[in-house]
Amino acid sequence: MEGDHEMSALATEGWLIAHPPPEGVPWFPSGHASGYAVDDWLKLPESGERIELIDGSFVVSPMASGVHALCAGRLRAILAAAAHRAGSGLEAVETINVTTGESGLIPDIAVLPGALLMSGLAVFPASEIAAVVEVVSPGPGNRVRDYEIKPVKYAAGGIPVFVRVDIDGPDIPCVEVLELGPDGYETVTQAKPGETVTLSEPFPVSFDPADLLYS
Repeated sequence: MEGDHEMSALATEGWLIAHPPPEGVPWFPSGHASGYAVDDWLKLPESGERIELIDGSFVVSPMASGVHALCAGRLRAILAAAAHRAGSGLEAVETINVTTGESGLIPDIAVLPGALLMSGLAVFPASEIAAVVEVVSPGPGNRVRDYEIKPVKYAAGGIPVFVRVDIDGPDIPCVEVLELGPDGYETVTQAKPGETVTLSEPFPVSFDPADLLYS
């Protein structure tokens, strides 16, 4: 995900002081000593920041870096074109709200039915998501979140395919495709620039990771 300057806050901490609501926008604090709930997350005012709910805390991330945004935008276009060619009825979109259990997440890309997108919903259950993508930016917080925390939550929500794009290291971007198995996500393919990564689900698509940054 984006830069590694995220902040988290429990209901008992000073998140409201650091992030007061915009003037004229109502604020709905949780009041739960154990942390925030999905209902609180859904009531957050627009702030221009990416705010996710993970284990009762709000995790606030800055806007994506240029490399991150380029990678996510190009991969979304590749997936959207493949979904259209396959006649799948699916669409690939960036940064939508997804609920899984008691967490509210915002994947960099999500693949879901186009009809559902047109329904006017502001938040989508994980059960309706065919695939998610996370672009991992440099920074230990980002790596823990996208390698350890979010995959577990996406798997618990039953999302069949998880794609991770790593943009940290000497040979980037590296793309890893994981599919949901009985014990969680299992890597089915991994590729670096000059190689080919192939997805069979939720629709067939192949590309060179280099296309996400260098073409």
